[in-house]
Amino acid sequence: MDEFLKKFFHGVYEKKQLAHENNYCKYNDQGLSAFTSSLYLAGLVSSLVASPITRIYGRRTSIICGGSSFLIGAILNATSINLAMLLTGRIMLGVGIGFGNQAVPLYLSEMAPTHLRGALNMMFQLATTSGVFTANMVNYGTQKLKPWGWRLSLGLAAFPAILMTVGGICLSETPNSLIERGMRDKGRKVLEKIRGTKNVDAEFDDMVDASELANSIKHPFRNILIKRNRPQLVMAILLPAFQILTGINSILFYAPVLFQSMGFGRNASLYSSAVTGAALCASTFIAIATVDRLGRRFLLISGGIQMITCQVIVSIILGVKFGDNQKLSKVFSVLVVIVICLFVVAFGWSWGGLGWTIPSEIFPLETRSAGQSITVAVNLLLTFVIAQVFLSLLCAFKFGIFLFFAGWILVMTVFVYFFLPETKGVPIEEMIFLWRKHWFWKKIVPGNPNDDTQYEEGKGVGPNSI
Repeated sequence: MDEFLKKFFHGVYEKKQLAHENNYCKYNDQGLSAFTSSLYLAGLVSSLVASPITRIYGRRTSIICGGSSFLIGAILNATSINLAMLLTGRIMLGVGIGFGNQAVPLYLSEMAPTHLRGALNMMFQLATTSGVFTANMVNYGTQKLKPWGWRLSLGLAAFPAILMTVGGICLSETPNSLIERGMRDKGRKVLEKIRGTKNVDAEFDDMVDASELANSIKHPFRNILIKRNRPQLVMAILLPAFQILTGINSILFYAPVLFQSMGFGRNASLYSSAVTGAALCASTFIAIATVDRLGRRFLLISGGIQMITCQVIVSIILGVKFGDNQKLSKVFSVLVVIVICLFVVAFGWSWGGLGWTIPSEIFPLETRSAGQSITVAVNLLLTFVIAQVFLSLLCAFKFGIFLFFAGWILVMTVFVYFFLPETKGVPIEEMIFLWRKHWFWKKIVPGNPNDDTQYEEGKGVGPNSI
């Protein structure tokens, strides 16, 4: 919004007014990048803080902390009178993301029955994509309310923050967390309630066994380095990194920049970003309907192929038809929007939700909160880096930025094909058997947990050092 840029990022506002400004470089401002990136850096740090809180005090506590931080951030942003106040509010939103992304996927994975775990976990992605779409529509509407429309846009974030906080207060704690914290009777009652039957002996016994092992682990972050947890650690690092390296955040968060640079005009840029938000939201329903039928691997591989195709097409169109100081013709502009929407749809039913679902379901209880923190931290670190450098990359690479991300999507698709086992229909406490049967990971994961002695006592992490 021009009023927002004029108040806080006047240099960017002036560049926008220059008709001769390089189409790819007009938004290359470090202050604007810092504003965008501060949220992710704050989320990265808070996700590591959230791990022990989630483990010791439960998933609900972290959800409530996340909602409260969102609320404070929304209020600060809506009432900002200077850049420092604006950045503080942005940082509080980042804290909310750190806590929320750490706790919510774990909560969903632990509460869901095995045969519906993928679909229910995709609800997290649905909430995210619905929020993106709603935010785009709010921006489209409030940008006409001058000069205070931007305050309303930022302040409306308080509404979902209140829902998250109140929801966290009203929710039941997960049976896994209750049992881990010594409340077995209460944990069994919750388990019977959410399963709708008293015949939960087998699942309850698995949770008790897992909790006993979890309580024997004093240092989850060190334990996650042992051999039996090596595959999960690799996935916790690479899957969220790959999710960001699809380039989706660059397209969604800078959609107004991209479409404005393509000559769509000010109102059209916000409208175009709303269209991509709607496509992302709609595609999540595809994932919900298919993830527990077709499996995680099928969605990731097919989605990767579609995203590569779309990135290459966009780069060709922009490379041939879109110069530094030119505008795309109407026909090619519409084509770019369609192809980008197809890219967003492919992301929505593949890496969008599964980048969170898979890491949240593969860790054993003793390292689950630590593993999820690593997932969130890596996700936010890469998001921070990409958000910080994207405008410079766009200025330097121009249309080649899409080929850059297409190359990464090719890498991640090959990785999934060879190294990610199918987790569909596998009970969350029995994931260890997947790695022991996999053609590659079985060479690393010991067949017997007691064989896990790669670290000597006093020199690392192992059974004798916990």
